[in-house]
Amino acid sequence: MAATASPSPPTPTVSAASNPQFATLARRLLPLAGLVLLSIYFSLRSPEFLKVDNGFNIARQQSIIILIAFGATLVIIAGQIDLSVGSVAAFSGVAAAWLMNSQYWPASLPPGFGILIGVLCGAAWGALNAFLVGWLRLPSFVATLGTMGMARGLTYIVAGGQTVDMKANLRPLAEGIWLGLPVPLWIVVACAVLLWWVLRCTVIGRAIYAVGGNAQAARFAGIEERKTLLFVYTVAGALTGLAAMIEVARLSNSAQPNTGETYPLDAIAAVVIGGGSLLGGEGSIAGTIIGALVIAVLRNGLNLLQRDAFEQMVLIGALIIAAVALDQWRRARN
Repeated sequence: MAATASPSPPTPTVSAASNPQFATLARRLLPLAGLVLLSIYFSLRSPEFLKVDNGFNIARQQSIIILIAFGATLVIIAGQIDLSVGSVAAFSGVAAAWLMNSQYWPASLPPGFGILIGVLCGAAWGALNAFLVGWLRLPSFVATLGTMGMARGLTYIVAGGQTVDMKANLRPLAEGIWLGLPVPLWIVVACAVLLWWVLRCTVIGRAIYAVGGNAQAARFAGIEERKTLLFVYTVAGALTGLAAMIEVARLSNSAQPNTGETYPLDAIAAVVIGGGSLLGGEGSIAGTIIGALVIAVLRNGLNLLQRDAFEQMVLIGALIIAAVALDQWRRARN
């Protein structure tokens, strides 16, 4: 008697929404779509929005946040957080201005020396954060919260609570034009290309993703977590110091001790809106640029429409919540 063939099980169907590759592509394109829609909306509401001068103004102002957000991208990909960037930016600017004005330095020092001082000050604070997180094993939230207070307090001590005017002229750093584009924009492009190459084409870049994705597995694979965090936080600090010097130049060579209070929120928002995950292991330089531009366009458009600055804070906070909620939902589905 012939055996009866059992019916083959039905082939499972995978919808586009549940396809991981589709979900990843949609998550990456969503911020870009939001940027395009915001640009269209504000261009229809205000004729000033699409003018070249307004575009240059956005590039100059947002270059500071983008540079700090680049550093935050590395930190967040590594599964950490940095709340000290605003205070570190203030300290770097004030310390550079104070040292350049000191009687112990030659009066003929070039402006580039002041920029170097600011970058080194930021890098030093970043290295301290790495020591606290990597060697003392403090949670990054607690460690950078502490250094945030330390850096801000030292800034006010050095500045005496007053604005510090730098003798050197740094204004071309913020207001200069090279090949038809603002100098800060060229700095952002150069840093973006370099960091993209580091993350995608180097051993340390793969180590950053590995540590953020699964720190224990990364240690088993022979990746030195401490050195990776030292690299991440030091680079983030150096970028913050560079951004601080652009801010000093933008403020007519003056360093203000209260500057940068919203920088941590703006930097984290740019990374998260651009597709980075606060749980680590995910993020990109291109995504951070798009996230920062979303914030920049939103603020600039609301300013052109003469809307209240506090509304901008509410909207940016809501965007952060929405981006994190979307990331959590996506991870739960996967």
